[in-house]
Amino acid sequence: MDERLSRKPMPPMAGRPPPADFYEPTSYNPSDSVGYLMRRIMSLVALAVERELESTGLTHAQWIPLFKLAVHPGGATVAELARLCELDAGAMTRLLDRLEAKGLCQRERSSEDRRVVRLALTPQGKAVAEQIPVALSRVQNAYLAGFSREEWLLLKSFLARILDNAQQGCAGKKNP
Repeated sequence: MDERLSRKPMPPMAGRPPPADFYEPTSYNPSDSVGYLMRRIMSLVALAVERELESTGLTHAQWIPLFKLAVHPGGATVAELARLCELDAGAMTRLLDRLEAKGLCQRERSSEDRRVVRLALTPQGKAVAEQIPVALSRVQNAYLAGFSREEWLLLKSFLARILDNAQQGCAGKKNP
């Protein structure tokens, strides 16, 4: 019996095309997986950016919230930054303690609501944060060597479609 016929099909997402049938459980090879390839690329990008930022003393886990704070107008609360960085509030608090100890950010209590603490970059934090897009651009441009502008735009559109499918599939479901 054909393996595809014995599998229970996933219900199509409302207003979306049915799931693709590119992978088979009996022949699944992780190195052929789009998810595996994306994860490997992200791991290598993170490592390369960390090397680019070595002089700042920032780890991958530290430069992400620093950069998010730099591009988030008006600062953010711990909860907002945790959400932006996809971390829980406890992990974000510990990370912010390290960034604050390095003199890169500070917590500022709201004058309107003393319960609210906003995060802000220090002048030193702003200077370090300015180096992050330089490193990201350098690394990503190196990884895209040999791609034409059209291929780059096409790749971005494919990745955006995968992201959209993933977000639609997870809508209303609790993250694991």
